[in-house]
Amino acid sequence: MAVHTVASTTDSVNLGPAAALSCRECGHRVPLGPVFACEECFGPLEVAYDFSGYDTEELRKRIEAGPANIWRYAPLLPVPADVADKPNLNPGWTKLVKADNLARELGVTGGLYVKDDSGNPTHSFKDRVVAQALEAARVFGFTTLSCSSTGNLAGAVGAAAARAGFRSCVFIPHDLEQGKVVMAAIYGGELVGIEGNYDDVNRFCSELIGDPAGEGWGFVNVNLRPYYAEGSKTLAYEIAEQLGWRLPDQIVVPIASGSQLTKIDKGLQELIKLGLVEDTPYKIFGAQAEGCSPVSTAYKAGHDVVRPQKPNTIAKSLAIGNPADGPYVLDIARRTGGAVEDVTDEQIVDAIKLLARTEGIFAETAGGVTVGVTRKLIENGVLDPAKTTVVLNTGDGLKTLDAVADTGLTATIRPTLESFREAGLV
Repeated sequence: MAVHTVASTTDSVNLGPAAALSCRECGHRVPLGPVFACEECFGPLEVAYDFSGYDTEELRKRIEAGPANIWRYAPLLPVPADVADKPNLNPGWTKLVKADNLARELGVTGGLYVKDDSGNPTHSFKDRVVAQALEAARVFGFTTLSCSSTGNLAGAVGAAAARAGFRSCVFIPHDLEQGKVVMAAIYGGELVGIEGNYDDVNRFCSELIGDPAGEGWGFVNVNLRPYYAEGSKTLAYEIAEQLGWRLPDQIVVPIASGSQLTKIDKGLQELIKLGLVEDTPYKIFGAQAEGCSPVSTAYKAGHDVVRPQKPNTIAKSLAIGNPADGPYVLDIARRTGGAVEDVTDEQIVDAIKLLARTEGIFAETAGGVTVGVTRKLIENGVLDPAKTTVVLNTGDGLKTLDAVADTGLTATIRPTLESFREAGLV
């Protein structure tokens, strides 16, 4: 596997508490740098930390006194100490909505919350992970920010690069929703459509990294992936803090690559180890669309290997047929007593409308997947309605209008009271 690096990326790198990169398969450690695969076994690398010396109460006070964005958690992230002083989009600290109306519809009695990440700068959770990758790109001396994307990430990279003064060039499947294409292009960087699906796009980007044409390019979800992925931990941190420094009993998370789910689990485990929350049991449930459900299929079959699928679903932001973190998702779902489930496109649309009707939250298709799966898990007796449950909405419904295009006018009337009454609206 060819891995392109840049100069001066060894022990002198300062990324706060980040100590090294560690292989998730064999445990081999390497110095911090823009690498993503273990040189010993080719397993994926992730950030390892040194949290020694942290006092729990001092850390809690520091977090609570921090800015209302992800940088309140800078002591737990791979970023320099002065990260908040640099030009970035400052994502995070989004609403945790107590969804009582939705709870009544679904029969949840233990408390239902929607973590609504549509409130981020480019209206998806991707701003969190890109913010992390951007700081690594600065440290490693990259000049171009890039990615392979199903849509949301392309917009997040374009916006973050524009704010920070980087060049951006991002790659997407050529047939994405038009709204996401426009949002990715509006920031002035290059946007390139690839003929094929996301997995084809990702393979191309991996080849570009090893080519001289990729010199100076930081691919947020490839050679910067270990740092990028850590941004999803902030969802776990925020949920716990917004619940009063306690863990939810159950969390429902959408699965694309699976990285978000695995890092939420990592974040919860870190909070426990640091003493910031009580070590109480929690279950993590993964949610997929039936038209792209390789992890759900493996889970139901009792397999440890995730077999790739060709995506065919309206939930294009989750349409990754060969999810890199799929096996780790299976491990976490089984370890925590959770599950992985999927829903049809029709159920996704119904769930989008249900969330909008009950809570005034217009979710994109990925949010329809999590709400739809939550409903299915309750109906099947898998998710306990008497437990505190958090459901993730990772993006804004304005990005996926095509999915609910049949929604429109209740009636068309003449501008008279008589016509209003004839329409049966009183």
